[in-house]
Amino acid sequence: MDLLGRYRGSGADLPWQDPRRSHPGVAMEGYFWRVTDGAAGRSLIALVGVNQGPDGPWATVGMASSDGFLRTEALPGAEAAPGGLGARGGRGADGWAIEGTAHHLRVDLGVDARVDLRIEPLHRWPRLLGGSSVFHAVPRLNQYWHPWLLGGRASGTAVVGGRTWTLRGAQVYGEKNWGAEGFPDAWWWGQAHAFAEAEACVAFAGGQVHARPLGMPLRTEVTALVVRLPTGRVLRLGDPVVTPVQAEVADDSWRLRGVDRVNGWQVEVDAASPLPEAHVLPVPLPSQARNTPGALEHLAGTLEVRVARRGRPVWRGTSYLAGLEHGGLARAEAELARRGGRPEPVR
Repeated sequence: MDLLGRYRGSGADLPWQDPRRSHPGVAMEGYFWRVTDGAAGRSLIALVGVNQGPDGPWATVGMASSDGFLRTEALPGAEAAPGGLGARGGRGADGWAIEGTAHHLRVDLGVDARVDLRIEPLHRWPRLLGGSSVFHAVPRLNQYWHPWLLGGRASGTAVVGGRTWTLRGAQVYGEKNWGAEGFPDAWWWGQAHAFAEAEACVAFAGGQVHARPLGMPLRTEVTALVVRLPTGRVLRLGDPVVTPVQAEVADDSWRLRGVDRVNGWQVEVDAASPLPEAHVLPVPLPSQARNTPGALEHLAGTLEVRVARRGRPVWRGTSYLAGLEHGGLARAEAELARRGGRPEPVR
């Protein structure tokens, strides 16, 4: 493998490289799609984690809906596309449990958990650096994040707990994350469509990141905040010095304040959702070939965003179908135990 290949194998990407491509050598590469059907007042997520275990690749797969349905599994077999966006996981006699690309999503986790959607990407990530910005260039971070699709149309069907959803032009968001074994001690995430302005999108992700580039320890807390304005302009805040974002997060509330010190932008996000309505989602422990409770995931939260420039209001929007997450292994394990659940071994 050449020098550039070894660099990407560490999880890092240079400017102008495509972060959607797989990063051979990382312990986990996760792919996530979120579909928002604003007209029907509902949302759906699907996910696949391509994990490297002691006996070969295995997959964290799942789907969930805003009306309470959840199905997750740990299954043998997983592949990530070396060029472009694509992953599949859970190889069985009848095919893969989940297959996803930039243009198609198919899930088969049983007769009551199926998705077959055509995706028309409309608003792709527009910048030379990915969602983690300058941190994409740092090798061997524990986590990287890239919201590759800020808006698209999804059409097809989903079977959710025995109910069939017919989706025609629903909004779709796509992202991926990847990194070393395990997740941060704590993290937070959110995404929202279904604003009054269909072109608008909000996404954020934050947590405790660490690495040892060139043997020097790096440990910091970072939040990346992305807003696609109704005009189509994309704001990306989160570089600690130039565009810092402050985050105050609990299991049922998210408060973000970001500022662009060069261009004068200010972004405020306030979101909330009752804890009993959250799903407990798994995260993988790649070397142990098993999932463990990892995140409290809300799929129909309330999110309000306010954008100003040099003190003058630019846009204000509210979504009642926001995805909101608070991650942490101890926190999620305690909540799952309270509900009487158990982690999932690979079948």
